[in-house]
Amino acid sequence: MVHLSTRLPLVNDHSQANLRIAIVRFSALGDVVMVSAAVLALQLSFPAATITWITSPFAYALLKGMDGVNFEVFDKPRTFADYRAFYRAFRHRQFDVVLAMQANLRINLLYPALHAPVKIGFDRTRAREGQWLFCNRQIPFSDSHLTDSFLSFVETLSGSPAMATWKLPLDASDEGWAREQFQSLPKPWVAIHPHSSKAERNWLPERYEEIVTQAISRWKSGVVLTGGNSATEMALCERLSHLFPDHTLNLCGKSSPKQLAAVLGLADVLIAPDTGAVHIARAMGTPVVGLYAVASPKLTGPYRQLEYCVDRYPQAVKKYLGKDADEVPWNTRVHHPDAMALIEVSDVIFQLEKLLGPLI
Repeated sequence: MVHLSTRLPLVNDHSQANLRIAIVRFSALGDVVMVSAAVLALQLSFPAATITWITSPFAYALLKGMDGVNFEVFDKPRTFADYRAFYRAFRHRQFDVVLAMQANLRINLLYPALHAPVKIGFDRTRAREGQWLFCNRQIPFSDSHLTDSFLSFVETLSGSPAMATWKLPLDASDEGWAREQFQSLPKPWVAIHPHSSKAERNWLPERYEEIVTQAISRWKSGVVLTGGNSATEMALCERLSHLFPDHTLNLCGKSSPKQLAAVLGLADVLIAPDTGAVHIARAMGTPVVGLYAVASPKLTGPYRQLEYCVDRYPQAVKKYLGKDADEVPWNTRVHHPDAMALIEVSDVIFQLEKLLGPLI
């Protein structure tokens, strides 16, 4: 453990700062997308720095090819052998700065393996499961979006404001694959990513059915269904795809992370609950109708593009926690199975009308 008295080096000219910077963020995919914006800000602040990002194979499948970034790819450690392999890999590596952008016990135990005089972690409120024990600098606490918390690592290091921009490293083959999928699909293209990794964030299947029906009947839309390969989400997408087969493209479980980004980049709008696809679409410049009741979109919604989100978080806090939203801590979740039912079909259609224009 490094001493708390360690201070960041005073860098008068960032362009001449040949810092060796290690970033640690393994998952989840949406968080990785938000961290990628912080990496671009870091490159702007320290153009001469050598940046190494330690991440997971699944995240690397999206990040591979990112300009100016070296990647070290490891599975999240589960066994003593996993930790031993990680420690051996970095035994003779030296960094100037570690940006500890993930805080949970399994990852926290990796930080002592990374040799650096400066290790920046989350503030004590967000330094989960003892992360603060392994870091000697902290970002300041702020009741803000998750993207801002990642940008704060850059600001803490540089002393200057950092802005979020995105440039996901898609290949021409991924973009070509996405265009090929859309060839026979009528416009406008409405992407629906109906499943989150946490069941409490998922909207009702019958309401998705109504959205598919109205999107096609009102706007003659082509509907693209996206998702992972879990049995639950594949079954849901299959159910939705049978409603209007000529207007529906089911890509659930059929795309890589880069291909998913390319698909969402082509869509005219994405409809999704609180899941990684929201942040991928945001990075690709696609408007998002986000469905939020369990958490506030101000915390986890499409960064600085919340105008099309359906926000029933205040109502969920009131109904299930018995408080006003401004009375609960910034990161409070409403862990109630009926929270998402507060979102009505009419709420989503109202947002689609803003984006897709007059009804046909």
